Amino acid sequence: MQIDKHKAGNFCWFELATIDQPAAKNFYQSLFGWEASDIPISAGEVYTMLKVDGRDVGAIYTMRPEERSSGGPPHWGLYVAVDNADATTALAATLGAKVLAPPFDVMDHGRMSVLQDPTGAIFSVWQAKQHTGTGIAGVNNSVSWADLNTRNQTGAAAFYTSLFGWKMTGGKSMQPAAPGTYYHIVNGSDFIGGVPPPEFGNPHAPPHWLIYVQVADCAAATSKAKGLGAQVHVDTMGIGEEGWFSVLQDPQGAVFALHQRKQQ
Repeated sequence: MQIDKHKAGNFCWFELATIDQPAAKNFYQSLFGWEASDIPISAGEVYTMLKVDGRDVGAIYTMRPEERSSGGPPHWGLYVAVDNADATTALAATLGAKVLAPPFDVMDHGRMSVLQDPTGAIFSVWQAKQHTGTGIAGVNNSVSWADLNTRNQTGAAAFYTSLFGWKMTGGKSMQPAAPGTYYHIVNGSDFIGGVPPPEFGNPHAPPHWLIYVQVADCAAATSKAKGLGAQVHVDTMGIGEEGWFSVLQDPQGAVFALHQRKQQ
């Protein structure tokens, strides 16, 4: 499915911050077949755009000195589409978020801010101008889902519901999710992600968003990733009617997941 404009509240961009950009580019190109093009952004720096079928799916950049000095590892960051980055950032602050980067313009591409939710997970908001974000979804090798891993499931759910109007449901029934179960995040009528119970996560990992890339064969892609140098944190396992998933760490240290849908 091609995307020309993202609905407010949907995930709209995925960006890898890494310590070895050329190596990371080679890893993901080998794993997913992503087309990559480097765009100069400053002296000696490039922003690598990633594509599937000629449509944008994400990007890679080298971690900035301030990101490294903070002690944060390489990571996949996500952006949420908003109509007004300034208003959303102000609301997030009143709801208890920490503003890591106040709203700023990214040339004529759009306006954004970087936020840390009250439970500790970092995300960005994006008010599109010339760049809408990802241009394709629902196909293999595109990001299909995102989970919020946090030790405060109910607090995080309340924050994002107030900020973006997300509903937290128990699944296709659309009934409100019961505390301690898996929360499905629904934006309007779109199922976009989830908030697992705290016991499902790594107790040593800080709160974070985890992206899932859709693949044709999860077991085969997991094995291929391992052969390319990735660590396997969760090997391929079934998730009922939703198919199969695995959780990996790329050779530079960024964690991501794979998801194979069951054929309907």
